Amino acid sequence: MQARTYRIGQIVPSSNTTMETEIPSMLRAREADFADRFTFHSSRMRMHRVTKEELAAMNVEGLRCAAELADARVDVMSTACLVAIMAMGHGYHRTVEKELTEVARANHCHAPVMTSAGALVDGLKLLGARKVSLLAPYMRSLTDLVVSYVESEGIEVVDAVSFEIPDNLEVGRRDPALLLEDVKRLNTANADVVVLSACVQMQSLASIQAAEDRLGIPVTSTAVCTTRRMLDALGLEPVVPNAGALLSGRHVGAQYA
Repeated sequence: MQARTYRIGQIVPSSNTTMETEIPSMLRAREADFADRFTFHSSRMRMHRVTKEELAAMNVEGLRCAAELADARVDVMSTACLVAIMAMGHGYHRTVEKELTEVARANHCHAPVMTSAGALVDGLKLLGARKVSLLAPYMRSLTDLVVSYVESEGIEVVDAVSFEIPDNLEVGRRDPALLLEDVKRLNTANADVVVLSACVQMQSLASIQAAEDRLGIPVTSTAVCTTRRMLDALGLEPVVPNAGALLSGRHVGAQYA
C-alpha cells in the first residue's frame, strides 16, 4: 500500500517555539516504524507574556488561525496553548473545539479539531489516571487554574510545582534535562501519572522516558497527549518510541470518555 502523507495543523502562540519541534520530533520518530508521513503547518496568535489578560486576547485570534489552516486542507487541527484555554473556565476546551470546528467547516475543511487542553485531559483518562502530579512553568495563580481545571474533569492533582516564568520565550529556552531534577521535588507517592510538562511551551520530550523509567509510573506531557490525540483522530496506530506510556502501544485499546 502506498504511504499517505498527513497534514498536521497547529494554532500556535507567536512566542511558542516548542510545539513545532516536539510534535514533529515524535511523528518523525514514528516514521522509522510506520509508512505514514507527515507535513507540518502553523498559524500564529500574538502572545509574549503568560498572563491571563494576554491569554484572553490571544484566544480571540484563534478563529482567524483556524480559517487559515482550513485553507491548507490540513488533516487534523489543534490549538497549541493549554493555559490559554484552562484559564477561561472549566470545560472551556469543548467550547473552543466547537467554535474552531465551525470555522473549519465554513471554510471547506473537514479535519478533526482538538485542543491541547482537551488532549491532556483525554490522555490522562486513557492512562486511567485518578491522581496526578504535575510540573508547570506558570505563575502560581495560573497553575492553580490548571489544577482546578484538571480536577473539574474528575482527576485529583496530588501536587503541582510552579516555576513562575512569565516570559514565554524563556519558558521555551528551559533545558528539559532540568526536569529530571525538578521531578524529585514533586510529591509522586500516590500519583497514578506524572505530567512532566503541563505546558506545551516547556520542553520535556527529551526527559519523558527517562523520568518514567526512574519513577516506575506513567509519565506524560501535554505535547505527548496532543500527539496521541492527533494519531487517534487520524485513525493511525498511536505508537511513538521513547515518548512514555501513552505512546508505547500499551494503551491502544483505551477509549475516550
